[in-house]
Amino acid sequence: MPTQIDPAGFHIRHTMIRVKDLEKSVAFYTDLLGMTVMRRRVNDDRGETVAYVGYGDEDGNHALEIVQEHVQPTDFRHGNTYGHVALGVPDVMGLSEILLNAGIEFTTAPQAVREGSPNKLAFIKDPDGYEIELTERH
Repeated sequence: MPTQIDPAGFHIRHTMIRVKDLEKSVAFYTDLLGMTVMRRRVNDDRGETVAYVGYGDEDGNHALEIVQEHVQPTDFRHGNTYGHVALGVPDVMGLSEILLNAGIEFTTAPQAVREGSPNKLAFIKDPDGYEIELTERH
């Protein structure tokens, strides 16, 4: 039995969130944030429909797994421990202008990370209220 873990070949495959309307969420992440649908599946045994979205191919890149349950709970909530998903983008201000024009809610307006820093950030909400951090680093 090994006493140490060798992380060679390990990587984060995906992060999963549950949503009320899969198609609305897929449109948000693809149309507004430029992701592509990596794959879709329906799992009738688990009672869910799933889409994996992200940048690039699923085997080499982290995906966001978006899950819509076929029978949804009447009280849909995130829980009290969700933080956010962070996306690195090349131009926070330019993307923020597009998102503002699309009516996307900002929880933190686009701004410098701290005074004098060239790095920028903004926080938005997806259709289900999950916070998404947009970061630009130089």
